[in-house]
Amino acid sequence: MTAWVALLRGVNVGGVAIRSADLAEVFRGLGFASVRTVLASGNVAFEADAGTRARATLQASIEEALGTRFGYEAHILLITRDELTSAIDDFPFDASDADRQPWVVFCADTATRDELAAAAASLDPVVDPVATGPGVVYWNPVKGTTTDTPFAKVLAKRTFAPRTTNRNLRTLGKILG
Repeated sequence: MTAWVALLRGVNVGGVAIRSADLAEVFRGLGFASVRTVLASGNVAFEADAGTRARATLQASIEEALGTRFGYEAHILLITRDELTSAIDDFPFDASDADRQPWVVFCADTATRDELAAAAASLDPVVDPVATGPGVVYWNPVKGTTTDTPFAKVLAKRTFAPRTTNRNLRTLGKILG
């Protein structure tokens, strides 16, 4: 069995409301074990037999089930528990800085990560501290500016909606449990 985490994009914002109990039910209905939802923002930890389904197939089946059950175009990013642990452990900024918001932006592919990194390269690193890691972009803006900085505006572009999802470092710690 492989421990997975599904990070749903755009849940409980913009009109897509999904109760945690209903979300867990979908994952259990797909035959996954140890299903656990975390917070009300579309985080599901579960276990699946890695030998029976490749990541892309697993992701597609989850997105299809979510779309069917909740009537929206579902987009998730699927990572292993080990990948999540690495993303947290490798956060390159001072996560204890009370004036900053520690974010991890999960990317669907390397091209998306590289596109975001290229967009951030010309930005002020004091306003928009950005770094990359395997499958992620780390971002550490000042609290209260997460919708206003130049990098926030890059992340908000429609083109990135199905290819990224962000989580606060503290939320990620809760997902690990």
